[in-house]
Amino acid sequence: MQTDVQDMYRRLKARLDRVVPDFELRLKAEVAVEIMRLKQERNAVILGHNYMEPALYHSICDFVGDSLELSRRAAETDKSVIVFCGVKFMAETAKILSPQKTVLLPSQKGGCSLAAGITAEDVRALKRQFPGVPVVTYVNTYADVKAETDVCCTSGNAAEVVRSLDSDAVIFLPDEYLGRNVARETGRTFYMPTPDLTPAQLQRPCLIGWKARCEVHERFTADDVHRAHEHFPAVQVLAHPECTPEVTAAADFAGSTAAMVRFVKESKAPRFLLLTECSMADNIMAENPDKEMVRMCSLRCPHMNEITMQDTRDALKFMRYVIEVPEDIRVRAHAAVARMIAIRGGTTGYAKP
Repeated sequence: MQTDVQDMYRRLKARLDRVVPDFELRLKAEVAVEIMRLKQERNAVILGHNYMEPALYHSICDFVGDSLELSRRAAETDKSVIVFCGVKFMAETAKILSPQKTVLLPSQKGGCSLAAGITAEDVRALKRQFPGVPVVTYVNTYADVKAETDVCCTSGNAAEVVRSLDSDAVIFLPDEYLGRNVARETGRTFYMPTPDLTPAQLQRPCLIGWKARCEVHERFTADDVHRAHEHFPAVQVLAHPECTPEVTAAADFAGSTAAMVRFVKESKAPRFLLLTECSMADNIMAENPDKEMVRMCSLRCPHMNEITMQDTRDALKFMRYVIEVPEDIRVRAHAAVARMIAIRGGTTGYAKP
């Protein structure tokens, strides 16, 4: 056991020496070894989102990535238990795709400002207001909202999903800024729905959006981008498409978390500023020791921060917290999620001309 802990510590030290204090690595190496033992006993697979804290991300996860990649992995795994180190809507998606498996979320809450920003009744009301218009729903939503949806998307394949629909009008929910960015990318007019807006008033092609926003990404500004370019020579600023259109237009590159990972890996630039959840910059820096990450705009998602190594251990130890989705909702949501997974793409992003 002690040899295993030392091996884990050395592995983490080699990867995270620039990112995580030594005393923390020693403590978390012990927890990681315990998790690896429990994972084998429970026949479990651990999925880790890009926003997980570095010691967890680089030690215990079988698969890491953005929500699209992890959704695919959840559908493919042959393990009987899925531990989703992310937030609740992600774990629900795993349950939707694998109803026969036990899905655990290490956090009792695991919320999300976007998921909380829309309800199934909101979607039904929009469908009544705009009959026959297909509904695209961001994967950052709860299962009952997905069940009202024609097809889901992630930030990585949102434009591909919209383009795949044979419709000059699309309801796109719930992230306002992602919707505005996708509308710009696909050449569509963006509308915020109002009670008096009618189908006849729509200038097509168009997207009909919603008012929800990510509580992390909405805080970044175009001034952040300009200051980074002013103060850090040769910096490349990468923005998540949940940021405002002003931010994504000012950035050097905009794309999903998976697209950001690929961009940094392939770029010859010496330094980067990531306008997204700050743990992701730590994880990328650990994987690219020759690259520098500017710490100018570090914001931690409070919900992702609820997922800890200790809670992940306890999820396996006590088989908590089990995610359930009512079967009638799961079946309808499954169709929308399966269509999302069938649409490839999602790793290229788009750069400034």
